[in-house]
Formats: sequence, structure tokens, C-alpha cells
Amino acid sequence: MELKAKQRISETFRSFRLPRYHEIPNVGLYLEQCAKYISEYLSCLEESCLTPSMISNYVKKGLIDNPVKKQYGRDQIAYLFFIAIAKSVLSLDGLTNFLALQKRTYPLERAYDFFCEQFEQILFFTTEVQDSIDMPVESSSDEKRLLFSCIVAVTQKIYLEKCLDAISREETAGSD
Repeated sequence: MELKAKQRISETFRSFRLPRYHEIPNVGLYLEQCAKYISEYLSCLEESCLTPSMISNYVKKGLIDNPVKKQYGRDQIAYLFFIAIAKSVLSLDGLTNFLALQKRTYPLERAYDFFCEQFEQILFFTTEVQDSIDMPVESSSDEKRLLFSCIVAVTQKIYLEKCLDAISREETAGSD
């Protein structure tokens, strides 16, 4: 893979940032608005986007609470960000278990913000946006190690797919 392709992959993620818990709208978003809001943030991750029917299914399966007056609040949206990212490496049962574990161990705001920070760092490291990962001192709990493993799996999958796509484009361009 050419250096330019690797640089394009890095550039794709250089300005990526997930909204922190307090930045997520708490006014209530309707199903379509919720799907659009999350998908816009995750557009560079491609398969991490959510459709309204996917969100409805996550509600039916009990992964997130029912909307209040057909509107999704901050907590539900935070859970949906995690689900959208982790669904590429976790089964439905795995997602259910992960969310139950989080609810038992950490308040949502703290868990979600920690997830965002770790996801961005590991994504930036994996895609060569930055040279190292700053691991928090308190990252030794089993729950945090599981989250780290999940994030590494997701970021490796994203990077692999971006690289394979770049190679495919290079080969297509070379054969023209």
C-alpha cells in the first residue's frame, strides 16, 4: 500500500471526535433525527451508521429504553453511540452483556465519556494519527480491559477494511 493511501486513511480520522455525554442533545430527538445525528458523527466509520429500523430493534430487544413520547434522550443516544460502534464485533447477546456490565459498575456519563476518550485514542493510534496511547492509571479493572479489547477489535477492523479498500482502489487505478 502506498504512503499516500496510508496518509489518506490517517486524514480521514484526524478530526474525528465523538460528542461527550454533556454535548449530546437532551431535548429529545425523534427516531429519524436520532439516526441521522449518530450516523453523521460516525460517517467516516462507514458500517457503524444506524438506521431507524435498527434503533427500533434495539429498543424491542431491550438494549435501550423505550423513547419517551417518541423521543430519545441523552442516555439512549449515548448507548446508541456505543452500540453503533461495537456492533461490528459484538453479537446482540454480547452487546446486552456489555451494557448490563456497564450499568452494574459505572454511571453512564462516566462510562460513556471514558469510552469516547479511549475509542478516539486507540483509533488515532491504529490509523497512525498519533504515535502512542495514553492509558489512564486506573485502567486495570476487568471491565475496562474488556472495553479496551472491544475497542481494539473495532479499530483493527476499521483499519483493515480501509487498507483493503485503498489497495483495491490502487489496483483498479493501476489497471486503467
